[in-house]
Amino acid sequence: MLGYLGPEGTFTHEALISLNLDDTTQAYSSVGECLDAVRAGQVSAGMVPIENSVEGVVTATSDSISNGDPLQIRAEVLLPVVFGLYVRPGTQLADVRHVITHPHAAAQVRHWLAEKLPQAEITEKGSTAAAAQEVSHKDSSYDAAICSTGAGELYGLTAAASGIADNPNAVTRFILVSRPFTPEEPCGHDKTSLVVYLNDDHPGGLMEVLDQFSLRGINLCRIESRPAKDKMGNYHFSIDAEGHVAERRLQEALMGLHRTCRDVVFLGSYARADQVAQSVKESVRDVDFEEADTWMSRILHPGFRGVSPQE
Repeated sequence: MLGYLGPEGTFTHEALISLNLDDTTQAYSSVGECLDAVRAGQVSAGMVPIENSVEGVVTATSDSISNGDPLQIRAEVLLPVVFGLYVRPGTQLADVRHVITHPHAAAQVRHWLAEKLPQAEITEKGSTAAAAQEVSHKDSSYDAAICSTGAGELYGLTAAASGIADNPNAVTRFILVSRPFTPEEPCGHDKTSLVVYLNDDHPGGLMEVLDQFSLRGINLCRIESRPAKDKMGNYHFSIDAEGHVAERRLQEALMGLHRTCRDVVFLGSYARADQVAQSVKESVRDVDFEEADTWMSRILHPGFRGVSPQE
């Protein structure tokens, strides 16, 4: 069974369906509940949102996956996010006074709301599908929900306005998370996610982390700081890097971080949803590390021949 941030009809539900996995599903009312169910073994994996191209990281997911029993990312999905203003049949746009939606959705239609519904009260709560479900009740105090077409239609609503996102190119990234497992083989367009905790706050601390990647030719897709939640001023770094943990350059970088940082949480190596191939420069390919191993063995053990990459 697979879990997801529900109810049925959320963008997260759409992302899970897009993977075409042959399994039953279970909706959860929050990201935390979904990931707790994964940790408890109630579901084999859970789909949750992690990042939006407009609003950035989904903090509930970033914090929950970084703390508690270990979890790993199995796959990611990129989903274009298109919103509509959905109402009960018979309600006109001019009648809308109270709107409900998810906080990220509200942020992505802020300018549209200010222009078209300047007098409306906006409530940010739950998910977009939960908003549609709430508005579908005849006695609801809300006149409209900002949600997807699928959610609006699922709960019997009609569109008072469509395509209302301020940024028509907005995309949300979702991740399928499970308990720790052996990563699949690299596919050539891989991504590795991790969380790094510094030993202490000192000048150049972040640079020391970045150097572990830079020296090995590893490009970072994302890096951001989050509160470590122990005391004011303490932060950890959430990082997505190009490459796979099976590659020597990633292994060397992670071991370097492990030696120099208080803690490193490995969150998985998996295929990039956009299938952008990684570019690995000469000197940091696996074959280059192997040649360096052979060279060092000859220094430590004179007479050792080894096998050169050309043989």
